[in-house]
Amino acid sequence: MESYEPDPAFVACRGCVCAALRRASRAATRHYERAFRGSGLRGTQFSLLAVLTQTGPLPVSSLARQTGLERTTLTRNLRLLERKGFVRVRGTEADQRVRRVEMTAVGRRAAEKGLATWRKAQGGIAAILQPFNLGDFLAGRGM
Repeated sequence: MESYEPDPAFVACRGCVCAALRRASRAATRHYERAFRGSGLRGTQFSLLAVLTQTGPLPVSSLARQTGLERTTLTRNLRLLERKGFVRVRGTEADQRVRRVEMTAVGRRAAEKGLATWRKAQGGIAAILQPFNLGDFLAGRGM
């Protein structure tokens, strides 16, 4: 087997904040998804319902901005929530092209039921993120 010598010009890339945040994000997502398994909700779906409990009805574009989701990802999640009866997506009276998302009473109950699951997951997230040393990356110290 041939020996391999890493290119020293790329050593600094080991401390790439983008790559570290992506790994941390995937780990956090897996953590929340495990917590929500069997609850009837996914982590992202709960997050959408949680936002709507705080804001009330919102246009899709505003909900996308608040959640940091791409519109296509948001639309896919909203369709699932709509099928479950958790939200309604309708055009506004002023402009039918502007779609507004509102939570239903069934959605509110689902959000309330998911809150304990979220709290448990939230309580354990620091342990999940600790190995990523995000403070080091953000301070420019890399790995």
